[in-house]
Amino acid sequence: MASNNPLPKIPGTTPFDGEQAKKGYALNKMCFSFNSADNRAEFLKDEDAYMCKYGLNPQQTDAIRARNVLQLIAAGGNAYYLAKFAGIFGLDMQDIGAQQTGMSKEEFKAKLRAAAHQ
Repeated sequence: MASNNPLPKIPGTTPFDGEQAKKGYALNKMCFSFNSADNRAEFLKDEDAYMCKYGLNPQQTDAIRARNVLQLIAAGGNAYYLAKFAGIFGLDMQDIGAQQTGMSKEEFKAKLRAAAHQ
């Protein structure tokens, strides 16, 4: 049974809850489509047409054009689906984590290694 209590606020984070899932449905559906090489090629051929095909809203299209993970998350994106989008450009989850924390990828990896040894 779902709780009626709101999620606690965590500074600098956007919890992926039911509201975010509804808000990001089209964006996440589009990113999921990138499991197919044909869809990735279609996106790269004409990004605007591909985004239109999935009905992305202006906030989502602006974030896709900017390649900005934090904006994509704010627009309802789920990190796991966004990884499909980032993969088109040779980025991985560590690149996404670095962008989320405002670090370089090397700084982010060093932070992960340090946390593993605590």
